[in-house]
Amino acid sequence: MKRVVILLLYFGVLVNCQSKKDIAQNTQPNVIIILTDDQGYADVGFNGCKDIPTPNIDRIASQGVKFTNGYVSYAVCGPSRAGLITGRYQDRFGFGRNPLFAPNDPNQGLPLSEETLASALDKVGYQTMAIGKWHLGAHKSQRPLNRGFDEFFGFLTGGHQYFPHLWTLNDVSEVNSQYAAYNTKLLRNNSRIDEREYLTDALSREAVGFIERNSNKPFFLYLAYNAPHTPLQATKKYLDRFAHIEDEKRRTYAAMVSSVDDGVGLILNKLDELGIDENTMVFFLSDNGGPNKTNGSRNDPLKAGKGSLYEGGIRVPFAMCWPAMIDPNQKYDRPVISLDIFATVAAHSKATPINSLDGVNIIPYLAGQKTGYPHEHLFWRKFDSRSYAVRHRNLKLISLNGENEELYDLNQDVEESHHLTDLTQKQKLFESKENWDSEMIDPVFLGLMQNDEYTKLKPDRFNIEPY
Repeated sequence: MKRVVILLLYFGVLVNCQSKKDIAQNTQPNVIIILTDDQGYADVGFNGCKDIPTPNIDRIASQGVKFTNGYVSYAVCGPSRAGLITGRYQDRFGFGRNPLFAPNDPNQGLPLSEETLASALDKVGYQTMAIGKWHLGAHKSQRPLNRGFDEFFGFLTGGHQYFPHLWTLNDVSEVNSQYAAYNTKLLRNNSRIDEREYLTDALSREAVGFIERNSNKPFFLYLAYNAPHTPLQATKKYLDRFAHIEDEKRRTYAAMVSSVDDGVGLILNKLDELGIDENTMVFFLSDNGGPNKTNGSRNDPLKAGKGSLYEGGIRVPFAMCWPAMIDPNQKYDRPVISLDIFATVAAHSKATPINSLDGVNIIPYLAGQKTGYPHEHLFWRKFDSRSYAVRHRNLKLISLNGENEELYDLNQDVEESHHLTDLTQKQKLFESKENWDSEMIDPVFLGLMQNDEYTKLKPDRFNIEPY
């Protein structure tokens, strides 16, 4: 009798698991992308962080998979976001520089030829919202509501002050320099609002509200925190958690990461409360490596940080969960990239992208349906410095000036400290980079590093209509 009961329970579990996967395969999943800004590779618990607890971010990894070789497509904010939101190498469409805040310029941002993930999902019935940092163009044609999003709450530029009393500019007509835009009031859709909460908390609140309003339909939430990007600003509530950290910069940074973690907890708890957690894809990653000298982040054991094509600039904390389809507590060691998010979501949402994607659907690899490498090669390029990198399986070729090449075996040398001298492998990787590079185009706009030059060429840059 006991044997019969055990068998019945066993088959019941199998049926239940199978039914969850059947439902997921035939139902459009909800999608949440949680993107942090300038967070170090080592600054999450699932990558071994000890001094900054991130229990809620870690839940995403424990309920699904952590990617030990998870990359973004560029080493700084804007181009990385352009790659993520389109599923394509940003150099395909000339987004090879960090965009300036230039609301009069329709070319200073994401070209209209590019379809965003929101646009693709909007066409198949998703409710979509962007929250937080945009940084894909401030011209009216490039703002979130014109790029597939039904709702927007946040700011358009590359950074922002965190405390409401610093939001002293009523609209962009009062902006007179690149970084003055950090002081604008927040936008709800296309209207300026008076917000009273610490910025990170406000973004988390809006995310929870969006989920509550749309729990009975497929939704896509793009939650782009600007934390822990500078300026380093945190409330006493969060700072008090890290009084034991002596270094002031690290202490404030830790507080900012902790505020994000609290918000992630609110989101995950709301999914559980509404009973929609099983069929919700949740992705978590940073937009690039941490700039450790600037904000106190850490990328250990990786070399360098934000802006560099060494691992510390492009390999980021990266995890995802989708309980209906992905087994928990996985560790995936083969290289994946932020471009894969679009392709993965499209494959399971009935969306048909209008452009050819560079990302791939990674679910079959996580489910054991496919073996091998999702990507034989991954590529990076910094046009202005002539820098590039290419990874082929465990090998990585990098040049910081277009001439001096360094070859590493990342399986044996993740710190990139011991050059290999295999000329044959160098040549093979260089040729693959050249073939890829032939498909890319030059940047179509002047970027942050050309701020002064751009302002001279565009003397009406800050002659802006109110909004």
